[in-house]
Amino acid sequence: MQADLNIELMEYITNEIFPLYSKNEESHGVKHIKTVIDRSMEIAKQYDVDINIVYTVAAYHDLGHYKDRKKHEIISAEIFINDKNIKKWFTEEQIKLIKEAIEDHRASSNHKPRSIYGMIVSTADRTIIDIDDTIKRTYIYGKKNSPEKTEEEQIERVYEHLSQKYGENGYAKIYLKDDKFETALRKLRQELLDKEKFIKRVKTVINTITKNCI
Repeated sequence: MQADLNIELMEYITNEIFPLYSKNEESHGVKHIKTVIDRSMEIAKQYDVDINIVYTVAAYHDLGHYKDRKKHEIISAEIFINDKNIKKWFTEEQIKLIKEAIEDHRASSNHKPRSIYGMIVSTADRTIIDIDDTIKRTYIYGKKNSPEKTEEEQIERVYEHLSQKYGENGYAKIYLKDDKFETALRKLRQELLDKEKFIKRVKTVINTITKNCI
């Protein structure tokens, strides 16, 4: 099915959807979305899918994060389904498919995505670009959503969150083979084994963030 990406659809998302991500904190901003899009399109090459659907699911998947992070996948899907402009490019059946895939993308979801599109974007969303970038996103997320924590508690939270999400028994699931993620995951798990060393790495990343903000 691998059709070419519709240029008008891509322009609409670039001009009208990407700017909406400025409402989210940085770790779920447009940089993250573009990374998930790129990873999704790369994974999609292995399957007989419509890349316009893949692109759209990835583009809308975190739109509702600023409203309620705990149910952002549901809110993001609602934002998508209420976007009447999208009917220019998709049938009602395809719109339903996209909505479900957005709802199914979350790492902590208690069910398997209902379609290949949900599996692709969910897998792509488990991004570990590099360890320091992952630490940075986790720290920024914590500062935004748990501002009452002390700096030492924020640092501890980074370690605990990444251990719970990406550790040997972590909740972050992938549903399709992704060699890049698996390689990055092995490296991160190895780093997490030495907590003291990892905490020092977290502090180094934070110092870099602080210097860049001055």
